[in-house]
Amino acid sequence: MARLNVNPTRMELRRLKDRLKTAERGHKLLKDKSDEMVRQFLILIKENKKLREDIEKEIAEALRLFSLSAGAPLEVVQAIALPTLTASINVGTKNVMGVDVPYMETARVGNVELPYALCAAPAELDDAILRLTELADRLLHLAEVEKTCNMLADEIEKNRRRVNALEYVMIPQLQETIKYILMKLDENERASVVRLMKVKELEG
Repeated sequence: MARLNVNPTRMELRRLKDRLKTAERGHKLLKDKSDEMVRQFLILIKENKKLREDIEKEIAEALRLFSLSAGAPLEVVQAIALPTLTASINVGTKNVMGVDVPYMETARVGNVELPYALCAAPAELDDAILRLTELADRLLHLAEVEKTCNMLADEIEKNRRRVNALEYVMIPQLQETIKYILMKLDENERASVVRLMKVKELEG
């Protein structure tokens, strides 16, 4: 491991020891943060998988019901295009392990009403519309969880690079440089002792 290009002085040695202590403390904190982020990420991944599987089943069932009601009159098809329910979405952020991830909250105004006479359309169409209406909130929650997973994955990767840079580059460099300075200082001390002994010999 290449050492840093510094002057082998006691002041430099003290400065490098302080830097090494800070780097080791930073490495530990980043490692702990990384471990906790991975734990949170795994919890979210499980939630995301379950949500996606449930929603895909619900959508498949709603589409099956739509296909069964394909013979609905034109008036019913036109009525479906008219909204009967208003929803508002509050979008913000929340902090997960130092990462600002999206947070969405939905609020509905009114009740779910079918915009046509029940006798005018097949029962399957009623079920399909009601299922899809109920799915809207869960789809938003799925989008929120998926985006959080993506953002956490990016942050975990960045954090891992920082941990590796400290563990395999900066800390070994500092240790190697400290070792070099200590060796140089020892050499200088021995050289000073030898010079003093020679001076005493000459004076004697």
